[in-house]
Amino acid sequence: MNLNDEQRQRVTAWILQGAKLAEVQNRLAQEFGIRLTYIETRFLVDDLKLTPKDPEPPKIEKPATPETKKPVEEKKSAPDAPKAGGVSLSVDQIARPGAIVSGKVTFSDGQKADWYLDQTGRLGVVPAQQGYKPSAADVQEFQIALQEELQRIGM
Repeated sequence: MNLNDEQRQRVTAWILQGAKLAEVQNRLAQEFGIRLTYIETRFLVDDLKLTPKDPEPPKIEKPATPETKKPVEEKKSAPDAPKAGGVSLSVDQIARPGAIVSGKVTFSDGQKADWYLDQTGRLGVVPAQQGYKPSAADVQEFQIALQEELQRIGM
């Protein structure tokens, strides 16, 4: 995304004032008529060498249940299983045709989907169950996890 100097300065000011990525995304649309996806906004902020000051989510302690009182070694989980209430994703060794990178995602409700990033930078998600739509929180968590994973592998 190519912004002019004034627009870059405004985005920088918003981030420095503590705006979250979703707020930057909304302001770009409202003030400049620039509509970006969440991940495109994340890439834009990254290109500007800015770091959003997203607050840490509050940690909620759950009361102890017989399940949580068991020693850790008794609990078993699959290596690719999502965190409780979380989203997990993997990157394919060989990208699907027409994509620069692709992989699989499991949403917090256990639903699975394939994802891909095409040559124009558009993100696509193909759910295993036709018509499935993940929650907004899952989509946001997926996009953040994808961004982190792509940075980790050098993309």
